[in-house]
Amino acid sequence: MSFSSQVKQELVRVHPEKHCCMLSEISALTQTCASLRLAGGGRVRLTYETENAALAKRIFLLLKKRMEITPTLEFKRHKRLGGRRVSVLTVAEGDTRRLLVALRMMQEEESGAVFRGVPRAAMSRRCCRGAFVRAAFLGAGAVSEPEGGYRLEFVSSGSKAETLVKILEKSGIGASIAKRRGSDVVYIRRGDDVVSCLALMGAHKALMDMENTRIRREGRNQANRARNCDEANLKKQLGAGEKQKDRIVRYSLAHSLGALPKELQEIGRLRMLHPEASLEELGQMTTPPLGKSGVNHRLRRLMALIGTEERKEEQTKNVEAGAGADGHHAHESDAD
Repeated sequence: MSFSSQVKQELVRVHPEKHCCMLSEISALTQTCASLRLAGGGRVRLTYETENAALAKRIFLLLKKRMEITPTLEFKRHKRLGGRRVSVLTVAEGDTRRLLVALRMMQEEESGAVFRGVPRAAMSRRCCRGAFVRAAFLGAGAVSEPEGGYRLEFVSSGSKAETLVKILEKSGIGASIAKRRGSDVVYIRRGDDVVSCLALMGAHKALMDMENTRIRREGRNQANRARNCDEANLKKQLGAGEKQKDRIVRYSLAHSLGALPKELQEIGRLRMLHPEASLEELGQMTTPPLGKSGVNHRLRRLMALIGTEERKEEQTKNVEAGAGADGHHAHESDAD
């Protein structure tokens, strides 16, 4: 079962107790699951369709308890959905008009019916905002798997999408709208906002599952960063040890370590024998044992002395090369 299905399974068991919250849920479900159908003679009927039997039962009970409307229920195979069975709830003509007026989706005026928006409580009360967002998710929502990142979205359209964004923003949740295959998609990307949305809807178990997954993922990321850092430090340590060994070997062949102070002779021989060893490990091999700072100090002194000799040798080579070049030019002049 996908994470989205788990969230919906949890949410469908959350039942609003307040009449205002029931109306907010009906409003969101009407926007996401319902359509108006012509019944002839200018009459219209509101029809809800859903593949989720538990959601169909929820719509039925909400209409009956809050609006005293008993819709007719039937099942049909939907060819467009691959032959899957769909629950269809149909509201009678008179009840349709009464329901739409209560939802502020229609206002009785001399000029006819006018779409307006959502119940006032859905915008002003936090409990009603939670009920509206919960129903919108049940009707047309999805959330990514926790292991794959954070994204929670609702399929909507036009002014309905803008209304949903306002409701989310009033609850402190950042949301945006994008186009996808002719529909508007209201989406939430920030991890904290996804968590806040789950809490607002009442999906507390899903929220804990997501937070636990986030903690595990962050733990793995920290472990990976630490391992990468250790590997980089090890490569750096090995590279530095090999360079030190090569320089000490060249110096030893040219000058011998015997002329150096005893403590530098000791650390030089240890580095030549153990180029892979860390400073702490080299310190354990000295007599008496040294700490990391002591080994580092001796190696710095030794490298400084070797550096001085290397610079002298380089200067000598440059002088000899210059003298050779002058002699060559002198012979050419004699020949002329």
